[in-house]
Amino acid sequence: MPQIKSAKKALKQAKKKTLENDKVKRVLNATIKETEKALAEGKEDMTELLKKSQKTLAKAAKKGIIKKENAARKLSRLAKAAQKKLKK
Repeated sequence: MPQIKSAKKALKQAKKKTLENDKVKRVLNATIKETEKALAEGKEDMTELLKKSQKTLAKAAKKGIIKKENAARKLSRLAKAAQKKLKK
């Protein structure tokens, strides 16, 4: 345990930020899985879910929870899969 006051505060802040980041990651992964499931089943609302995934990915990247390139790659793969389904 930290002895210095500033170190105690830093530890407290780190724990709080970790909880917030974990929450965002859980929402992000749930949204992506939901979108992938809709794409696999060919549901009608897949475009809306894709938009929701895009928004969630952008927010996570902006907050620094995931890297910008990672968000772009995931979004690109989802969009590519959606285009494949729409062509069929």
